[in-house]
Amino acid sequence: MSIEAIRQEVEQTAEDMQPLPLPNSLPPVAPFDPELLPEAIRDHVMDVADRQQGPADFVAVAAICGLSALLGRKVLMRPKQHDDWTVTPTQWGAIIGRPSAMKSPSLKEALRPLATIERDARERFKQEAEQHAAESRLRDIEKKDIEAKAKKLAKEGRRSDAVALLAESDAGDPPPTRQRLIVNDASVEKLGELLNENPNGMLLARDELAGWLSKMAQDDHQADRAFYLESFDGNGRFTYDRIGRGTIDIESCTLSVIGGIQPSKIAPLVRGATRGTADDGLIQRMQLAVWPDDRHRWRWIDRAPDAQARERYHQAFYRVHGMAFPTKDGEPPCWRFTPSAQALFIEWMEEVQRYARQPDIAPALESHLLKMPKTVAGLALLFEVLDGSEGRVEEQATARALEWADYLRSHAERLYSASMNGGIEGARLIHTRRDKLPVSFTARDVQRKGWAGLDTRESVRDALEALIEYQHLSALDVPPSVQGGQPTTRYTWHPALAPREV
Repeated sequence: MSIEAIRQEVEQTAEDMQPLPLPNSLPPVAPFDPELLPEAIRDHVMDVADRQQGPADFVAVAAICGLSALLGRKVLMRPKQHDDWTVTPTQWGAIIGRPSAMKSPSLKEALRPLATIERDARERFKQEAEQHAAESRLRDIEKKDIEAKAKKLAKEGRRSDAVALLAESDAGDPPPTRQRLIVNDASVEKLGELLNENPNGMLLARDELAGWLSKMAQDDHQADRAFYLESFDGNGRFTYDRIGRGTIDIESCTLSVIGGIQPSKIAPLVRGATRGTADDGLIQRMQLAVWPDDRHRWRWIDRAPDAQARERYHQAFYRVHGMAFPTKDGEPPCWRFTPSAQALFIEWMEEVQRYARQPDIAPALESHLLKMPKTVAGLALLFEVLDGSEGRVEEQATARALEWADYLRSHAERLYSASMNGGIEGARLIHTRRDKLPVSFTARDVQRKGWAGLDTRESVRDALEALIEYQHLSALDVPPSVQGGQPTTRYTWHPALAPREV
């Protein structure tokens, strides 16, 4: 059938087939409430968001992940009164928004104190390295005299004394290590070495999470993926063997994660988790994933930052960084809930377990929700530390963590709806870019464009079916030509939507 014949057939049915508005595929999310944040960091987070005209969610989540990385393994949480279930307060977050949603500026400003602390550590390391190099040179000079003395002792038959003298001369101070708090891009082998040098943990901060998550989906990076999966709990060990590096044992895989990503780039990754192709829980570990509504209003703001709020914010980071807790047999202390706080946590735990185990809930969302207890317990511990208490987690910090749980659950439901309602999102994208397609096109024409979220047959099929359902498209099966070939399905826009021919 010719294109002209297809067009005529569509026009004949146009009167009975009016396009319907595509629905909003995203469920509503809870707005960010400043009361979710401890007073020490609240005002600066809101000040930054207001001056940048971006969502406060982005700055807040980045700040929480940064503080959690600083706290690391200094103190741990035991959410039960008698059980030894132990939580390391690391957090994995993702800020989801369109390209102009101020993701990168939010990350940069929220993590500025970590960058300052790390810069100061770098300067100290340079001085310590210079001192160590000088001492090493002096030991090399002294070593000649020591070797001569050892040689004399050996000739006198005092072999054990000679060995002891040489061993003492070789027992110099180990070289200094540079303290690291943030890593942006490193192989797992190098990251393992950095974690051994910084056993309290680090923050993986990626301006764009899409590249990291996509790399983890590749077959030749499955060992890397296993390492990161282990790092989520923050208390695991990992051993890898590499030619050249040998065997490296990572005693504490303690890693927090934060980064930005666009909705169109995270949707295919979520679909992989929901359809079983990448269902190992990596996406579900992004517990602090927030996807706020776009801001449609903008106003000119040009004022100085709130200096007092910024100072309080930075001091909160410095305080957590400088904290040291008494250890027992080299292990960090473990805090527990007070009785009233424990009652709150138990009530929430029972509710989320019932909700997550409903028969009609998506398996990927169920997995996400069942990982929330670790997140909530870690947040409660962090908030208690920021409030200045020691030894136990009280009701106020616990209640704040539970408010975060409700807030994050709404964002998780939006995140996984990107998979369950992925056809609508794809349909919106095709509709927006319909002028880039032929007047009559095939599914293959769409897939060849390589548009985000429409790079597989399944995603294109779902999107086209949605457009047909809402009467934006007509589909006609075209038989093979007289020369042969395969039958095809061609799609044509409703006349009211058809792009003008050039």
